Amino acid sequence: MSVARMSAAAVARAPEPRLRARDLRRRFGTRAALDGVSFEVYPGEILGLLGPNGAGKTTAFRVLSGLIPADGGAIELDGAPARPADPAYRARIGVVFQEPSIDLKLSGRENLALGAALYGIPRAAAARRIDDALALMELGARAGDTAATYSGGMRRRIEIARVLLHDPDLLLLDEPGRGVDPEALRRIWDQLGHLRRERLLSIIVTTHQPEEAERCDRIVILDGGLVCATGTPDELRARVAGDVVSVRGDAPEEIAATIQQRLGLVARIAGGEVAQEVTIEAPRGAEMVPRIAELFAPGRLRSIATARPTLADVFAKVTGRGLDA
Repeated sequence: MSVARMSAAAVARAPEPRLRARDLRRRFGTRAALDGVSFEVYPGEILGLLGPNGAGKTTAFRVLSGLIPADGGAIELDGAPARPADPAYRARIGVVFQEPSIDLKLSGRENLALGAALYGIPRAAAARRIDDALALMELGARAGDTAATYSGGMRRRIEIARVLLHDPDLLLLDEPGRGVDPEALRRIWDQLGHLRRERLLSIIVTTHQPEEAERCDRIVILDGGLVCATGTPDELRARVAGDVVSVRGDAPEEIAATIQQRLGLVARIAGGEVAQEVTIEAPRGAEMVPRIAELFAPGRLRSIATARPTLADVFAKVTGRGLDA
């Protein structure tokens, strides 16, 4: 079961965003990691920051979590100016970092008890909240086992359970799918969906995986420290006309040039250095397959495939390069 998205009408009914970032800027030397980035997330909404390494999403995460200051811009929490370095702001957020942060020598319950102590939660209330968090994350049966025996997905769920103990209004997740198998990731997203529906918890997720971004209500596409596009997954996919035809073969630059010259189609090269492919947008992709095949000698192409557009195709459309470039 996938995470059920909040309807656009339900989000629109919220009186104001839970968090609004305005014109965030941050430089590292001569490089602008954030160059005027703006977005908002509403109560009960999951917002994804999608982009490759170096796009600016992790810098935005670090600014929002108070790890580093912004060079410019402003942040509002429930309509009021907020400074991530202030204890009052930090008391209202939960942060799950990309790198594991639990103590592998402690049990799951002990990790949560340590977290509750750091949050200053009274012991009686902490015991109840820890039981509730373990039940929510379906870890009650393994609560007494050391975290070293947990899978990557279980460790991630303990980390999420720990930051929920103080009942935050906003949850920040940096690459939650890293090191987690698909089934464990599905379970995590199902639990996040329950949290945002039951508590109207606002969630901001950074990811470079288009499949993970599909689970978000809205997505902000970042590249080079800039916002390139914002919208729901369906709204973003609508930017790609028709089907996407993917062509694989040696010398993809030559394949792209031939397709552009002979068929008048815009051909882009996507993928990493090892698995590059040429992609073309076409209203009726199946009709283009034989026309493309006829341009090349037998054996010149390894494969031609058509598919409906994905968020990876959207990223390539709005930025001119692939997510893994």
